[in-house]
Amino acid sequence: MVGPTLIDIREHIDGLGTKGGQYYVRCGRTGDRPVPAAGIRFPDRATARAAARATEQYRSALRRYDPQVPYYDLIVCEEPPLGSTKGHRHDSMTERDEYTLSEPVITKTHTPGHGDLVEFCHRVAGAVFETLSESGYDDIETAVMDAYFELAENVGGPDELCLCLLESITTELHERLSPADQAEVLADAAARLKPPTDETNPLDATLDTLEQRGVIESYTRSPDSVDLDAGAGAIVVQISGYALSAQNDRLPVLPVTLELCRHHTDHPPQSIQVTTGDGGWQLMFGLADTGDQNDIVSAPIDGEV
Repeated sequence: MVGPTLIDIREHIDGLGTKGGQYYVRCGRTGDRPVPAAGIRFPDRATARAAARATEQYRSALRRYDPQVPYYDLIVCEEPPLGSTKGHRHDSMTERDEYTLSEPVITKTHTPGHGDLVEFCHRVAGAVFETLSESGYDDIETAVMDAYFELAENVGGPDELCLCLLESITTELHERLSPADQAEVLADAAARLKPPTDETNPLDATLDTLEQRGVIESYTRSPDSVDLDAGAGAIVVQISGYALSAQNDRLPVLPVTLELCRHHTDHPPQSIQVTTGDGGWQLMFGLADTGDQNDIVSAPIDGEV
């Protein structure tokens, strides 16, 4: 895309926010607080207006990927700081009958984890789409969006729809790109995401993020018997409650490998093997740099890479 990327705009809006601010952005017609300004408070009216303009820019860019993104009449509102009871009022957040992937609705009936999962999917899809666009893979972009529009007619909620989109992206990358090209796309997409701020073990940080975002429910992994920084050996992870579904005897692992690349861009996995067991999935990450890159967005189930 031309101009600031979706990630740039989102980070700009995040940077304008402040804890305990009294100003926020919402739609004057519906009361909805649209992404990416949803849940963010701003210190003064001028800053909130700047955030509203950036939100319009973000949503305009997002319509390239999803023309169904709703239009809003954004306004700036003021209310007491968070935690204050004086003069506090609840905004009228509306439930919409129709959802789009790009618009998780934040309402008073918001369930824990819902926004985290949808937000994570947005970040992954946005980073991959921007990489595909700038790398000249227009045919893959078109194929993914065709699949998305077909899904949107049959899927009712934003959680399921955003997961289906990630599965569609995975399928197209698997079928249309060589493993080496997949690795390049993931490395580029990971570089567009916010870099990690701690020095936690990359795999632990990846799994913790996936668990916090609702992509997996829990995990266990093999002991630290391999040197991840040296890119040697392999490591085994057992996950349960994985949000994405297996298709054609393959498991889409795009969000897992992309998040791992974000935390450890120097040595992305060379291969991933998946087996079933204990009500979940066992993933073996091949880390040794053998010079033979295997598919890292879609892994065969109970099979050799």
